[in-house]
Amino acid sequence: MMLYLVRHALAEVAGAAAEDESRRLTDKGREHARRTAAGMRAIDLAPNLILTSPLPRAAETARLLAEAFPMSPPVRSLADLAAGIPPAPAIAAILPHTRHDEVMVVGHEPQLSAIAAILLAGDSSGMHLRLRKLACVALELPIGRIAPRAAELHWMMTRRQLGRLR
Repeated sequence: MMLYLVRHALAEVAGAAAEDESRRLTDKGREHARRTAAGMRAIDLAPNLILTSPLPRAAETARLLAEAFPMSPPVRSLADLAAGIPPAPAIAAILPHTRHDEVMVVGHEPQLSAIAAILLAGDSSGMHLRLRKLACVALELPIGRIAPRAAELHWMMTRRQLGRLR
């Protein structure tokens, strides 16, 4: 199974007008998400399912990505992918969906980097990653198994790299 970890697109700045939990994508964030999705499509990503944080900036990113794929995979919100949730509950929430060939997870930092570190190195201190907006990490896992050190890194690309592939 391929697991794609994607950080949400550029969102409104948190402040008086927007609390962190309600921040939405900016126009530039939506444009970047569409370009990134076109690059993902160009390299034949074909997720069967997109799992997302329930926060608006991640959910909107997930919907924009889903629209770009020919089969428009379903988008499902998981509470354990919200910002501030430790990586262990997030991994447990992803586990029931590992029967699919390709699953995309759209979420937040530092949770996504910690998930990648655990799946690759065994714990979140085993390696240091920091995903920028719309960066994607592609991990291969045995079907039905998501566990520490079970993943193999296939590639990691930034938004700009993916956007150039279209």
